[in-house]
Amino acid sequence: MATTIEDIKRVLWAGADTFRGVIDAANYKDYVLTMLFIKFLNDTFEEWVDELKAKYPDKPDRVARAIPRLPFQLADDIRYTYLYDKRYDSDIGATINQALQGIEDLNGELRGIFRGIDFNAESVFGNQQQKTTKLRLLLEDFHELNLRPSQIVVPEGQTAAEVIGDAYEYMIGEFAARAGQKAGAFFTPPMVSELMGRLTAPQNDETIYDPTCGSASLLLRAAKQADLKKVGIYGQEINGSAYAMARMNLFIHNVPDAQIKWGDTLANPLHLDADGNLKQFDVIVANMPFSLDKWAEGFNPGGESDGEKDKKGKDKKFKMEASHDRFHRFEMGVPPASKGDWAFLLHMLASLKNFGRMAAVVPHGVLFRGASEGRIRQTVIDNNLLDAVIGLPENLFFGTSIKACILIFKKNRNTDDVLFIDASEKDAQGNLRYTKGKNQNLLEEKHIRAIFDAYTKREDIEKFAHVASLEEIRANDYNLNIPRYVDTFEAEELIDIDEVQGNIKRIKEELATVEAQMEKYLKEIGL
Repeated sequence: MATTIEDIKRVLWAGADTFRGVIDAANYKDYVLTMLFIKFLNDTFEEWVDELKAKYPDKPDRVARAIPRLPFQLADDIRYTYLYDKRYDSDIGATINQALQGIEDLNGELRGIFRGIDFNAESVFGNQQQKTTKLRLLLEDFHELNLRPSQIVVPEGQTAAEVIGDAYEYMIGEFAARAGQKAGAFFTPPMVSELMGRLTAPQNDETIYDPTCGSASLLLRAAKQADLKKVGIYGQEINGSAYAMARMNLFIHNVPDAQIKWGDTLANPLHLDADGNLKQFDVIVANMPFSLDKWAEGFNPGGESDGEKDKKGKDKKFKMEASHDRFHRFEMGVPPASKGDWAFLLHMLASLKNFGRMAAVVPHGVLFRGASEGRIRQTVIDNNLLDAVIGLPENLFFGTSIKACILIFKKNRNTDDVLFIDASEKDAQGNLRYTKGKNQNLLEEKHIRAIFDAYTKREDIEKFAHVASLEEIRANDYNLNIPRYVDTFEAEELIDIDEVQGNIKRIKEELATVEAQMEKYLKEIGL
């Protein structure tokens, strides 16, 4: 029987149910999505081998020579079918870990992908019996799922890999919805990713980079604006679990050569050119951590003081200086230690090619906070790097209900104005520019199209868009708070004071009548 995307989702939910009440919801993904990946590798490899056997039915030697040239390799003892047969073993957790290591050892492009995932951790699964039972059930959840490419129901314009990849992405989103505050670290809502992809418009033969790539959902959406096979995809992620998801996500989507690195992007950027300088990219997209505290601590791994004493004779705390960064990213200013928003933005600007463009999700404080952030903002604007500010609705992102915005930057712009768009309120007809959801608000296609059209036309639209000149921004002291430029104020209906006073007089008279009647009733019953 053919496998639909709904069949895949149903099995993923069964796997999640297996762990419900045992593992924290934020950690389901590590094990359920890894098992989907193992099953995907198993069934795909199995079909390739069967195709070779069918092509050369009487030439087993030729089949044996062809197998090592397949896109990836699996030995018998690291396949899902082997693990399923061993599901009753008391050491099944260790056996799965050995299989994961074996997959990495046989496939260089998967090296390190499972390093943060441990199927044998009693701290996660509980005692030996409970761990064995849960892992057996997880293996059984996936047993009937057929992920052979020829058995996947593929909608027009897609491939089998994309169908499985879409199911993988769907489940990342569902896990994010249940992970609460932790979700923002690894997932960008699809409609926001789609919008950012359209705004940056990657083209074939260009490079795309996300310095805080999470599960790579944003990278993939942006890359799909072009041909996935004809763009270079790069990312870096500090969270080990999210890094593993990104690698698996891209591999399932048949992008095995994407360059995803694991590490602190600010203190240790890993995408460098041949000379050891920051590699530069045509397109950059990012949904970075909001107002990251202690962002600069990675520049001081030993925890040293700055060598000076305070008034009480104690060593002064480490203070980030532009000179501490060998990549010269903070020459426009050093952001405050408690808010890393501009640190990421400056890193991205330093990583952007001439004529490149970038889109970043930021909290609104980036638009108007003063001190060092204000000075950085002024320098960026005076250098004509900021192209647009787009306000988004509240409760759009997992892990936070606050409003956010997208900043668009471009190098070598042919204009010095800045476009402001407010997509967080109502249009001129009183209709919301987003859809209210039960848990999260949504941007639908019509909302995305309206934002993109306004960005493309770059003209004033009542209660929606305004093109601000550099002089106007300077007159506002480089404060980019959107209401200063886009007026979405709704006038309240005028109140008729005489009518209100008449209503108050009438209510008082009615109350006096009721109180008199009540007093009469109380006397009649002797109270």
